[in-house]
Amino acid sequence: MVRNNFLLTFIEKIGVTFSFLILALLLGMLILAKSPYELSLVKVNDNFVKEASYWHKKDLGVQCELCPNYCFLPEGQRGLCKVRINKNNTLYTEVYNQPASIHIDPIEKKPIFHMLPGSEILSLSTVGCPLKCSFCQNWSLSQAYPEEIKIIQFMTPEDIVNLAIAKNLPSIAFTYGEPVAYYEYMRDIAKLAHKKELRNVMVTSGYINEKPLLAIAEYFDVIKVDLKGISEKFYKDEVGGYLSSVLNTLKTLKKANVMIEVVNLVVPNRNDSEEDFDKLTKWVYDNLGPDTPIFFTRFHPDYKLSNLPPTPLKTLERAREIALHNGLNFVYIGNAPGNTGENTYCPVCKTLLIEREGYLIRRNILKDGHCPVCNRAIPGIW
Repeated sequence: MVRNNFLLTFIEKIGVTFSFLILALLLGMLILAKSPYELSLVKVNDNFVKEASYWHKKDLGVQCELCPNYCFLPEGQRGLCKVRINKNNTLYTEVYNQPASIHIDPIEKKPIFHMLPGSEILSLSTVGCPLKCSFCQNWSLSQAYPEEIKIIQFMTPEDIVNLAIAKNLPSIAFTYGEPVAYYEYMRDIAKLAHKKELRNVMVTSGYINEKPLLAIAEYFDVIKVDLKGISEKFYKDEVGGYLSSVLNTLKTLKKANVMIEVVNLVVPNRNDSEEDFDKLTKWVYDNLGPDTPIFFTRFHPDYKLSNLPPTPLKTLERAREIALHNGLNFVYIGNAPGNTGENTYCPVCKTLLIEREGYLIRRNILKDGHCPVCNRAIPGIW
C-alpha cells in the first residue's frame, strides 16, 4: 500500500513536471515567435534597428539619399542626423519604434492654425536631426544620439495609432525633433493613421530630398515647414544646411497640392531685418500663394544662443506688417500669448473669425469654412 502511494506520488510529480515543461516550451515558442515589430528589426550594438530607406552601396561604404547632406558612411559610421548607421554595408535607422517624447498637445502649440482649431493632437518624436541650428529650441532631442536618451518604451506604428484612437484624438503630429530623422517610423505611422481616417501633421525643417518627400506627402493633411531664413549665408552659418533645398521642398509640396503652413523663428541679430522679412514674404507670395499661413515666432534664449534676448514684440509686429503689405492674407505672431497677431481675420472684410489666446480658442465664428459676413472661403480643415 505504501509502495502504491509512493508510485502515485511519483507519477503526480512527473505529471506536474511534464506539464511545467510543456508550459515552458509553449512560453519559449511565444517568446521566439517574432511579432511584426521584431521581424522588421535586427540587433546591432545592443540596439534594435530597422533597415533604412533611400541609400545605396558606394565604394567601401554606403551613401544615404534621404536628405541633401548625402552622407557617405564607412562601416560603423553614423550620418550627421546621428540616427542612421552603416553596419555590414547596410544602412539602418536606430530610432524605429523608439519615441523619445510623446504627449497630447493643443494643435495650436505646433503651431497649426488652419486645421481643427481647438482640438488636441497626439505629438511624438525620436531623437536626431540632419541640421545643426545654433538657435534650436528643441536641441535636447534634435542634437542627441539614441543612446543618450532613454526611450519611453518601444511603440510600434500600430501602438501609436491605437493610442490616438483610444484617446479620441483626431490627428497625429510628428514634431519636437526633426521628423526627417525618423522618416521610416513617421512614414509607417502616417500610412496606418491615414488608413484609419486620422489626420497627419508634419512639423519639419523641410530638409529632405524630393523623392522621399513625394513618397509620403499624400498621407499628410498639413505640413508645417520652418523657413529659418532667406539667405544661403544664414543657412550655412546658423543652420548647417542649404536654403535652396528647403525652398525646393516648399515648391514641391505646393505642386503636390499639400496644405502648407510656414513658420519663421525670428532670432535677434540673426534673421530679423526688415530686408529679411520683405524678401521672405515676397518669396512665399510668389511661390506658395497669398493664402499660405505664415508665422513669425518669438525666439527665447536657448542652446548656443542663450546669450541673446527674446525677440522684441515690436520686431514680430513689424514682420507681420511687412507680410500683410506684401499681400499675404494669413499672417500670425507666435509665442506671444494675447497678441492680436494670433487671430485669424477675413482678408476681405477684416472680420475677426478665430480669436486665440495662447493655445486657447476664445472665439470661432467660421461657417463651413467661410466668413459668415462676406462668405469668403478660408483655406484649411475646419
